[in-house]
Amino acid sequence: MAEVVVFGIFAAVALVGAISMLFAHNPVYSAIGLLATMFAIAVMYVLLDAHFVAAVQVIVYAGAVMTLFLFVIMLIGVDKSDAYGQQIPAQRIMTVVVAFGLFAAVALAGRSAWITGSDVFGAADLNGTIENVADELFGTWMIVFLSTVMLLTIAALGTIALAYFGIEIEDEEATL
Repeated sequence: MAEVVVFGIFAAVALVGAISMLFAHNPVYSAIGLLATMFAIAVMYVLLDAHFVAAVQVIVYAGAVMTLFLFVIMLIGVDKSDAYGQQIPAQRIMTVVVAFGLFAAVALAGRSAWITGSDVFGAADLNGTIENVADELFGTWMIVFLSTVMLLTIAALGTIALAYFGIEIEDEEATL
């Protein structure tokens, strides 16, 4: 029953975040609506016992992608006078109420049993857990994983080298 309540709360949060993303007049508020939707989807992944996917959702999408979006939004400029100040009446009170509700939902979800690597629930229940993904990633697919890490590291170093030497070449051409 608790899972249904948590699902209902975070489904509502996801819908409100998506709708606010679409209809917000300020791009920063739109990005915050998208962020709320991404966090709500991560909670739904936890409810489905896909803890690794939920962690990736928070780290990659809610973390890295949203940081990139906010940098782009700040670069295009939101320095208008309407971007400052309280826009919604009783905004702080509503923020406290929503924050308390989200805290209560997370505390309620934390009371339920989390699936670990033990065989208490049977081997079929371990699909999607961090232990199962780690066993596959660092066991069966170790060579492929390390090859991908090396490829991405070499690509990052090559990009940095090209950017560094490209700036040097442009500076030398400018002085000639």
